[in-house]
Amino acid sequence: MIAVSFVAAGELEEDARKYASEAIRFDSQGAHGTAIQMYQRAISALITLVRLYPDYKLNRHYMDKAGIYQERVKAIQQAHGLLPQDTPAEGATFPVFAPSAGGNGSGGSQMVPQLKASFDELVIKEKPNVTWGDVIGLDDAKRAIRESIVFPFERPDLFPLGWPRGILLYGPPGCGKTMLAAATAAEIDGYFISVDAATIMSKWLGEAEKNVAKLFTEARKLLGKGDPVIIFIDELDSLLGARSNEVGGETRVRNQFLKEMDGIQDKGKNVHLYTVGATNKPWSLDWPFLRRFEKRIYIPLPNFDGRISMFKEYTAPINVDGGINLDDLSRISEGYSGSDMRDICQGGQLRVVRELFESGKALDKSVQPRPIMMNDFKEIMKVRRPSVSPEMLRAYANWAEQYKAL
Repeated sequence: MIAVSFVAAGELEEDARKYASEAIRFDSQGAHGTAIQMYQRAISALITLVRLYPDYKLNRHYMDKAGIYQERVKAIQQAHGLLPQDTPAEGATFPVFAPSAGGNGSGGSQMVPQLKASFDELVIKEKPNVTWGDVIGLDDAKRAIRESIVFPFERPDLFPLGWPRGILLYGPPGCGKTMLAAATAAEIDGYFISVDAATIMSKWLGEAEKNVAKLFTEARKLLGKGDPVIIFIDELDSLLGARSNEVGGETRVRNQFLKEMDGIQDKGKNVHLYTVGATNKPWSLDWPFLRRFEKRIYIPLPNFDGRISMFKEYTAPINVDGGINLDDLSRISEGYSGSDMRDICQGGQLRVVRELFESGKALDKSVQPRPIMMNDFKEIMKVRRPSVSPEMLRAYANWAEQYKAL
């Protein structure tokens, strides 16, 4: 189930990230009722992920995120008299709150108290149990990141000019950036400090520049124990993206990040402290920050072999015709993401189930749907187009042509 967990978890994480970003935006604008709804959806997506894939390697990371979002929901509820309604899912540990009747959270003189989050609440800090085998495909990316981190760690004497300590992973969402960084930390038996840039920037988590300083201070403490450290910052564009109307806080946090990155780059210290950033929008990054990431690695859609591996996993639990050639299926699915391929397999199952119900025999449990044929997949793909557009892929290719640094 590695491939299924890897792709589906990435998709659910992307949903949670989207809802959390919207929640933070509405929260900062004072639309607290809408913010609560977005926080609820983010929490629900994360808890669904953990429940569906209990053995997934990054579950602790997701639960910590859900806890942070829930704390903010509680703060809004207490300040505005919003009432608890129900829980997000059976067996979930985080209650969900909804606005009381007639309240949209956008008015009133009562201020929402600022939530001061400790460092441990902001990040997940651990030595991950993730292997290269958990990351499907991405051979070029694996090679580049091993050359930048693993090789210098194992043989620092072979790098008299030092080694890159800033690495940018960019590409479409849900393609394995977090997993790749975690696998790298596991390879060198190092600490993996993971934090969302949007969380750092959120007004309700205190002064962002202090959070950035705490992040790097804690990393240096761990480094002092003799262990290598990887700081993984997701949604890097939220922290370092170009802005036309910056306010003072945003300027300060960006300057603080530059200061910390320059400290890591101190040419007199060949330390094993690395900053790995991930973004779906590399073109949003300002050049002063971009050049701090010496390695810029594209994390693309699944290649031919990766699509074969994913189709093997997705078709395993359903009844497919034995004559289906997965090589052919992979060939005609070029340009599809992992979640797209899952939807295609799910669509094939729905197609044969629909036929069974339309035949009037579905209530007889001894009658099973026919096997899914290759033609079923082809028909579904006529109406199920890739979710990543050719224009978006060209945008990544154009950006890589100008700024890639493998």
